[in-house]
Amino acid sequence: MARGLSAQQALLRLRQDGYNELPPARNRTILRIAAGVMREPMFLLLMGAGGVYLVLGDSGDALLLLGFVGMTMAITIFQERKTERVLETLRDLSSPRALVVRDGQFVRIPGREVVKGDVLVLEEGARVAADGILLESHDLLIDESLLTGESLAVSKQAGAGQNAAPAGQVYSGTMVAQGGGLAQVSAIGGATEIGKIGGALQALPDSASPLQAEIAMLVRRFAAIGIALSLLMAILYGWIRHDALNGFLAGVTLAMSILPEEFMVILTVFMALGAWRISKNQVLTRHTPVIEALGSATVLCTDKTGTLTENRMSVRALVRGPERIELDAGTTAAGLPAFAQELLDFAALASEIVPFDPMEQAIQRRARQCLAGADDSRRAWTIVHDYPLTADIMAMTHVWQLADQPGHVVASKGAPEAIIQLCKLRPEQAAPILAQVAALAAQGMRVLAVARAAHAGPVWPDTPHGFAFSWLGLLGLADPIRASVSQAVAECHRAGIRVIMITGDYPLTAQAIAAQAGIAHTAAVSGDDVEALDDQALQELVRHANVFARIRPQQKLRLVHALRRNGEVVAMTGDGVNDAPALKAAHIGIAMGSRGTDVAREAASLVLLNDDFAAIVVTVRLGRRIYDNLRKALTYVVAVHLPIAGMSLLPLLLGSPLVFFPVHIVFLEMIINPACAIVFEAEAAEADSMQRPPRAIGQPLFGRRNVWLAVLQGSGLLALLALAFFGSIYYDVAEAQARALAFAVLVVGNLILIVGNRSEQRSFLALLASPNQAQWWIGGGGLGALFLVLQVPFLQRIFHFAAIAPRGWLWLLLAAALAIAWFELLKHLFRAPPETAA
Repeated sequence: MARGLSAQQALLRLRQDGYNELPPARNRTILRIAAGVMREPMFLLLMGAGGVYLVLGDSGDALLLLGFVGMTMAITIFQERKTERVLETLRDLSSPRALVVRDGQFVRIPGREVVKGDVLVLEEGARVAADGILLESHDLLIDESLLTGESLAVSKQAGAGQNAAPAGQVYSGTMVAQGGGLAQVSAIGGATEIGKIGGALQALPDSASPLQAEIAMLVRRFAAIGIALSLLMAILYGWIRHDALNGFLAGVTLAMSILPEEFMVILTVFMALGAWRISKNQVLTRHTPVIEALGSATVLCTDKTGTLTENRMSVRALVRGPERIELDAGTTAAGLPAFAQELLDFAALASEIVPFDPMEQAIQRRARQCLAGADDSRRAWTIVHDYPLTADIMAMTHVWQLADQPGHVVASKGAPEAIIQLCKLRPEQAAPILAQVAALAAQGMRVLAVARAAHAGPVWPDTPHGFAFSWLGLLGLADPIRASVSQAVAECHRAGIRVIMITGDYPLTAQAIAAQAGIAHTAAVSGDDVEALDDQALQELVRHANVFARIRPQQKLRLVHALRRNGEVVAMTGDGVNDAPALKAAHIGIAMGSRGTDVAREAASLVLLNDDFAAIVVTVRLGRRIYDNLRKALTYVVAVHLPIAGMSLLPLLLGSPLVFFPVHIVFLEMIINPACAIVFEAEAAEADSMQRPPRAIGQPLFGRRNVWLAVLQGSGLLALLALAFFGSIYYDVAEAQARALAFAVLVVGNLILIVGNRSEQRSFLALLASPNQAQWWIGGGGLGALFLVLQVPFLQRIFHFAAIAPRGWLWLLLAAALAIAWFELLKHLFRAPPETAA
């Protein structure tokens, strides 16, 4: 086998040639972000208001507004750069990995670190990381549809060097559909075939997710209302008060108070940071819209090996006839009888040379441990033909050419029932074997059978049935269940999520593992049972069956469709090439990161980096938290904008002086923007987030309940503002003092609203005591800035304020207490019962 590059050579070539990646299609630099900010409606409104102040000769207000423009741009750039960095980190995590040979060892590295001259190991289901020339090939078929559009896989053969193109070359981005081989990298990055035509391979824009569509609809509605009211206010003000420029300012103020510019910021930040938080728990989010579906999952379909179990597969038992050998870490060849050595030897011969499957890896490890010198004696042996595992024959067969000897050795391993058929055993011979299989499976072991044959060649039979196989025995492989699984399954049950185990293993093995995991079941449904049912009968079966065994990949797809027809929201795990359709069909496809193929990972929305079932449950909990907090943030935004808009309209309707100007709205936005994007995003999950049923898939994020809650919260705050301002005017308080008091009530009420809306269940005092660092930074900064604009003469003039009288401060304290009481009363009235909370 080729030794490949040394680590030092690879590092030198990486420095010379750069990374194996295509130039990014879109580079979000600071200048691009700034240009995007300048096109935002809020920015244009601020610039327009600043221009009007300059025309009016009020340079102080104009300069302050322009200063706020700079602050707004700085905050937006900071938030967007933070989001971009998070997304870049997630893209790095999601980049394909490549198996290469370096210093004679197999090493798995990020695909972007592959260099020219590297030797790529081509595995079934893996995406080719770079263009290369084949050095070895074994029944290699490559799916080149990404480059050619041809759906049929192309046969590849090694040996013709550079002149073999295209039959002797592989290309970056294509997929290994069958077989395997070795290829030496000839081009990377932009020099590859896919790099040369990269412009034609730009991905189509993704369609909007349901949540994105709902947010966009809210934005359009609020924008339409805001524009209509702003135009109406500007016209009425100019007509009634004969002052067009101040009418324009009044219209701008109202537009700024209504425009929901925070909505899309909230969604972007929540989804990006949510994906980042999920990745901290070893789960990669490949498509952020899946976060919406996590809280709606009603069924979690999981495989067994490596997900419920630790993926520490080991050969623990060897059985032939009445003889049974138990193996442990200290077992050597000296302690094994001849039958056990032969059984283990042929199990290794029937496995891949470079095993990918955990069972084959366990067999090879045990063979190296117990068959001393076997590797050395076989170095000159060659696989000359093989028969892959199929749906009809659940066994893998390898034909070996012996070094300098005539004839061939044939080794086969697979499901006991398949090997029994290959050996053509009679029912009375098969019965005791099946009893042994049942005994091993009842102990939670996965059971394989092994057979051998000899063949003169060189004409091969069409199927393994053409060989004269002899029965060698059974292997029992054990894989302990993960310690966290039973608790995670119990948490799923409390959260209203059914856990279904779907495995290719023996039914009794599946039932034993299901019992240990706490998955409720009466019996295991086999793949043959599934195959015998029509779609309607299968739909009824999946309503109550929770354990499926001996399931083939295409049957997984049928199970997903049956569950979906029953109205379930399905999360499905998978790792193989043939699992991709089921992963794509599920609402939430979850691929294995450690042992999953590139095909499975690309079909899935989530990737478990450590293949741990408990991580799925943690992700569901985080998904519910993100959705809850997103709803709280939107409720807060609507609630806080209502009193601002109301106090922009009421003075015109009542013929009183204007309360707020653009400078006041911008001050409030300095609090609102970070509050909705940071405070609520960082809020911990509600205590009952995993003790309530899943959210209905069609349930709107911002439903009628949330609309009424936001309206009543905002209306209560508007009433306090109106009392503060119009009450002061009624008692002949100066306009500037009344404005200062109303603004102080609004700022304090806004901060109280932030705290109160952090939780739908905890009280205001409890929330003050619970940690949320962003809350204190924003609250402290807001109160500090409010004190300055109320007390510093220069700022008083710019904000059109005057010092608040002592009784005004008393009213401010009373208004704060009333706001707390009103928000707490609404929280109690709108608190959803536990069984319907969402």
